[in-house]
Formats: sequence, structure tokens, C-alpha cells
Amino acid sequence: MASTLLSERDLQFLLYEWLDAEALTARPRYADHSRETFDGALDLAERVATDHFAPHFKTSDANEPHFDGERVHVIPEVKKALEVYAETGLNSLSMPESVGGAQAPRLISSACNAWFQAANLGTSAYPFLTSGNAALLLAHGSQEQIDTFVRPMVEGRFTGTMCLSEPQAGSSLSDITTRAEPAGDGTYRLFGNKMWISAGDHELTENIVHLVLAKIPGGPAGVKGISLFVVPKHLVNDDGTLGERNDVVPAGLNHKMGYRGTVNALLNFGEGRHTPGGEPGAVGYLVGEAHQGLQYMFHMMNGARIGVGAGAMAVGYTGYLKSLAYARERLQGRPLGAKDPDQPQVPIVEHTDVRRMLLAQKSYVEGALALVLYCARLYDDTLSHEDQAGREHADLLLDALTPIVKSWPSQWCVAANDLAIQIHGGYGYTREYDVEQHYRDNRLNPIHEGTHGIQALDLLGRKAVLDGGKRLGLLVEAARTAVERARALGGAEAAYADLLDAALTRTTETAAAAWSEGDPAVALANATPYLEAVGHVVIAWMWLEQVVTAHGREGAFYDGKRAAAAYFFHHELPRTGPQFDLVASRDRTVLDVSPDAL
Repeated sequence: MASTLLSERDLQFLLYEWLDAEALTARPRYADHSRETFDGALDLAERVATDHFAPHFKTSDANEPHFDGERVHVIPEVKKALEVYAETGLNSLSMPESVGGAQAPRLISSACNAWFQAANLGTSAYPFLTSGNAALLLAHGSQEQIDTFVRPMVEGRFTGTMCLSEPQAGSSLSDITTRAEPAGDGTYRLFGNKMWISAGDHELTENIVHLVLAKIPGGPAGVKGISLFVVPKHLVNDDGTLGERNDVVPAGLNHKMGYRGTVNALLNFGEGRHTPGGEPGAVGYLVGEAHQGLQYMFHMMNGARIGVGAGAMAVGYTGYLKSLAYARERLQGRPLGAKDPDQPQVPIVEHTDVRRMLLAQKSYVEGALALVLYCARLYDDTLSHEDQAGREHADLLLDALTPIVKSWPSQWCVAANDLAIQIHGGYGYTREYDVEQHYRDNRLNPIHEGTHGIQALDLLGRKAVLDGGKRLGLLVEAARTAVERARALGGAEAAYADLLDAALTRTTETAAAAWSEGDPAVALANATPYLEAVGHVVIAWMWLEQVVTAHGREGAFYDGKRAAAAYFFHHELPRTGPQFDLVASRDRTVLDVSPDAL
């Protein structure tokens, strides 16, 4: 029986028929791997996700973490799942060999991760935050920090977090007030509060490694004065054993509409509950240089943004497969024109509007999966491409795509979950069916790791204009290579290529028109419609890549790809025209409206 978490066949198509994952094994970084090791990891991920993550999907939602004033309690199934995940080595799949990882391509680990995100988004958050934390310290931490904190995270003994926001600051990180005072021994003492900290406190592992943004007194104002610190829940002795409890404690937990299996905490630093070494403040260790913390944290934030988009895709994907299975089994109604009430009812998949909703979901989730894996392939190029120019090209293109891969799935795979509920009818919004929870879980993702609007400002305010628009230009250039391949095939593929080519032209022309007055307030007033339009253009590119790859191949799977591409080009890509028109017109409606008029 086919899984209703993800489609193994779709993953095989994207990894091997399109993205040529096997070619990565010719590069020195991945030379120890093969198609056999890739498939072994993918099969293992599916089994562990199915057997250990999916079974408590609803249990962890109904029994969310709670805080008794001293300890945070999480259902035992989460701890067991994370132990199995670590024991199998899946938690260290893409980590470097130098710290005990398997050093597999990010392309493969991303495909594996999708199984866990589809099975249980709440439980998967713990190891995925940890891998981002470890990657940041590998890039910017000292060797001592790597040995002390990264190796135990790779082994699955420690977990990690990212502590940015504060109650009074939200996304405005220049307004954080957490301070880090030099202790005179090379360490710092931190005082302040951090809000919305996923995995912020628990007893699932031996220790928690917090990465904390704070300001050193006397430093520059605003974001230029932010530094980054490692603040562990428990101090670590020189021999690697756990020492004193650090003074970082939960003040309480946030109770969310979804993602309930993940602890989300308000953390107090330096409150005085614990005084390591007899001194006030939470002990912290400076990462890299002082006042460079936001730059370092973006290493983890950008990875987390891609991870949020991947999670949104996975939840949308499993919702699609579950609604598809339901539509094939649920008998209701008869074909149009059937007059005999004694005629048997038909599965609802036979009804045109249900097929419309299924095709819409398919086009969203399979397009999003293609984008997530394409970005993972780019990340592998940044690490392993044969020449420096190729690595730089991949880095810039990934930079341009990051706000899109974060926000597009977070918008449209939530829409897919909405359609999954609609297909279930009245059953869809009852708790007995998974699709109700999928919608609640996924609705958080447009907010996580930089809201939809923040990603829009990043795309139109930075990525479209930095270095003369070089990043946006590389995106358009990459998409046009698919346009040329499609045109050479003729037929439907060539027609889609023409539609995409016109949309790519509008992508660059509209950015230029938005900035034509040189006024950021005017240019960015309609940044969100621009993000949404360019996101649709990028997904159209992903679909063109897929139909080109499927060209000449027969069978229901390839027919499904062609049908979903046709839906996206005929029903979805035309949405971008009015959006581009609005942005290019520099409409001032949202800019000029008075707050008093709202």
C-alpha cells in the first residue's frame, strides 16, 4: 500500500531523473556515497518516520508539552522517536565527517527530512533545529565550541535552539535588550528574556545548546551592536561531562493552534534561579567576533527559512495524499446526467470539482517539493562544485530563492491543506481526520522565521536590487535554460515555455518599475504581491523542468506530471499578470491609507 506521507515515486523522479543525484558522487566531498547509500538512507527515513514519528502525530497534538513551574513535560513517545532517529544516524546524515557525520549531500538529507516533516512536524522540529545550530557553529564557532557542543549534537545527545526575538521586539531585532556582560574570564554573563523559543526547554536530551543574540554594553547601537553567544542549559566540564545548571530557565510556555508537539517557551536569562560559579547571570560563550552576531545568525536563519518551506511542503503533501485516498474511497452522488436513483453512487474523485481541487493540491505540493530539492542541490553546489565560480553562482542563486522557498510553500501548501479539508467535506474539520490538524500545523509557517511580508521586503528590497540586480538576473537566467530546452521539444512544452518566458520578462521589468522613483516607501508598498507573483513564476519554472524531464515517457505517473503542469500554467500562472500590473503601477493605496481609517 502506498504511503500517505509522501510519494516515494515522486522523490525518485526528482532526485534521479531530474536532479541527477548520482552525479554528486563523482565529487570528492561525496565520493564515499553511491546510489545504493542514497536509497538506503531514503528507505530508512521512510521506515523510521512511519513507525516512530507518525504514530504519535495526533497524541502529541492532544497532549501538548506543559510546564509545572520547575520542569517541562513532553510525552514519552517524542523522546523514543528522537532516540531511534539518532541511533540510525539519520540526524547526522549531512554533517561533515570531521565531526562524526556521514557527509551525504544535502539533496539526499532534505529528501529524507521530508518524510519526518510529513509524519510529525512537531517532533521533527527538535532535530532539525539542532542541525541548523550545529551548522552555524561549524561555520563560525571556535574549535573548542565545536568539540564541546557540536559533536554531542551530531551524536544526538544535545539539542539546539535559536534565541532571537524578545517580547518587546518581535522581528525588530535592533530593539532587543538582552545584554551580555564580560565576566573577566573570557566568558560573558547574559541577562534578559527571549520569546517564542522552539524546543526552548525539555528533558528529551542531556543538554540544550542555545544560540542567543545579545548586546555587549558599550557596543554600537541597533543591529550593529548585536553579538552571538552559546548559552547551554547545563555547563559542560572539560572532560565533556555535564556541570552546573546554567541560569536559563523557562518562564512559561506558549500554547499554539498547531505545531503543538514542539515546546515553545519564554526563556529568562540571568533571573537568579541558578548562579553558576556563585555569580549572577547565565554563562555565555562569544561566537566569533563581537558585534557580528546577526550576520552569523543569518547562517542558521536562512537554513531555517528553507526548512520552514520544506516543512510547509511536507504537511501540504501528506494532506494531499490523504485527501486523494479519501476521494477514491468515499462514495457520494452520481455522474452528471444520471437520472436513475438506483444507479450506484460513485467515488467523489469522479466529480469534476473534486478533481480540480486535487489537481490544485498536486500542482502546489509537487511544485514545492521540486523547489525544496532544487535549493538543496544548489546548497550542495556551494560546497562541492568543481570551481569557485560555480560555487559562487550557486550561492547567489540560492540567496535569491531563499525568500521564495520559505514563503511560497508556506502560503500555497496551506491552501492545499484547506482544499484537503474541503474534499473531506464535513468530516474534514473534525478531529478524527488528520487534515484538520495538518491545516492548524501548517498555518504557523507563514509566520515562522520571518513573516510573509518580511520575505517580500527581502526579495524586492534586497535580492532584486543588490549588485545591480545580479541575484534576480541569475534566477531569470537559470529559468530560461529550461525555457530553451522546452522550446526544442515543441508541443505543449513549447507553449509553456513561451508563457514562462513572458512571466520572467515581467519579473525583471516589474522590479525596475517598482524602483523607478527611487523611493523605498513607494517601491516596497506592494512588495508582497511581487513576492507572490515571482513565487508563482518560480513554481512554473519547476513544473517546466518536470515536464521536460517527463517528455516521451509513458504511464500514469508521467501523465500526472503533465496534468499538474497543465493545471499550473492554465489556472495559476495567469494570476501573476494583475499582480505584476499592480506592483509596476506603484499603487499607493496601502501606503497612503491613514491608520485612523482602518
